[in-house]
Amino acid sequence: MTDTDLLFPITLTLQAAFSSLVLFAVIGVPLALYTARSKTRLSRAVLFIATLPLIFPPVALGYLLLLLLGINGPVGSVLHNAFGTRIVFSQTAVTLAAFIAGLPLVIRPVKEAFESKTLLDLECAARVCGATPMTTFLRVTLPTVRNAVLSAFLLGTARASGEVGITMMLGGNVSDKTNTLSLEIYNAVGRGDFDTATALCAVLAAVALVLYAALELLRRRSDV
Repeated sequence: MTDTDLLFPITLTLQAAFSSLVLFAVIGVPLALYTARSKTRLSRAVLFIATLPLIFPPVALGYLLLLLLGINGPVGSVLHNAFGTRIVFSQTAVTLAAFIAGLPLVIRPVKEAFESKTLLDLECAARVCGATPMTTFLRVTLPTVRNAVLSAFLLGTARASGEVGITMMLGGNVSDKTNTLSLEIYNAVGRGDFDTATALCAVLAAVALVLYAALELLRRRSDV
């Protein structure tokens, strides 16, 4: 674990997990609210797409994203021609893969929290008392769903930090560029370096233990 070559995948994994956490807050929570409160075909389609990483093989999903975001793909070609941006085989691709992998674990529980009858009754009472929609959201909705949101963030971040299939296809597993901690375990096993693979697994196990303890703490606080 003192090998400097291992610092990069560990650092990249932490960066991807943190960036995913920010994206969960900025994109995941609003999407959860939208899919909870809107019953249109568009909202159902959004929920299906967001849930896809749970029901579709990660490698296959990564391949489809590669076709979509590659420089010859319908989205990647536009970004490359207009801005000179290349997503695939970059650290941006690693962050995107981590976010996509963890998004279903954020949207699903937060959506259920937003659909709670107790929450809906509290919001209605706040509006009857004269609170504006924004005040109701900030003073009633968010405090009520806070623990559910934090738990979802922990689950999503845990999934994001351990993502392999989408990252391998979209990021390319390029040494010292897109090799995350999980991919480095795969690489270590491939070259027969089982000591390194075991040590990296121990790191992931320690992270998982911390996340589990945090989830248990949130559960106990919710039960109080």
